Amino acid sequence: MTLLLDGEQILGKRMKVTANLRIESDDMSGQTSSTDKGHKGFKPNTLAITLMIPYVDQEQLRTLMRLAESTASGGQLKKYRIVNDTASAFGIREVEFSDGVSAREDDSIAAWLVQFTLSEKLSNPERVEKRRPANGVTAQSASGQGVGAAGESGKHEELSGFEATLKKLDNYLGGVRP
Repeated sequence: MTLLLDGEQILGKRMKVTANLRIESDDMSGQTSSTDKGHKGFKPNTLAITLMIPYVDQEQLRTLMRLAESTASGGQLKKYRIVNDTASAFGIREVEFSDGVSAREDDSIAAWLVQFTLSEKLSNPERVEKRRPANGVTAQSASGQGVGAAGESGKHEELSGFEATLKKLDNYLGGVRP
């Protein structure tokens, strides 16, 4: 099986690629026995890769580690164009390393058992979501008066002597009659 990241071949023996599509949902049953679920969307596809690299091919493991540790400008993980049959079948074009890289020494042969995960970037569901128009926000209203209006109708002001004099003067100048 072939695995290329930006044209750089990942070499190893007994390579296995497992593709995963996660579908998020919430249980809507509350405390009943209903099986209703609320769909929360599709999460990015992931590729779980396992392979074996013999000790004598140490440079292959170094190459893989260099690719995993690469960053783009700004410090984000580097995105790679991927060439792989399983990735192609899932419609995966760009990936980045996620969940780490592990290399464990094999007990019976002189080799590392390597595992790593590649996560899809700019997935098809993500592209569709970006093209979809945003949901408009509608103003909500209720019948009756607002809280401020109801409070003012039954309100009696208690003014100090000076404030009462100013109020009388304001009403006189404003043309309001008591």
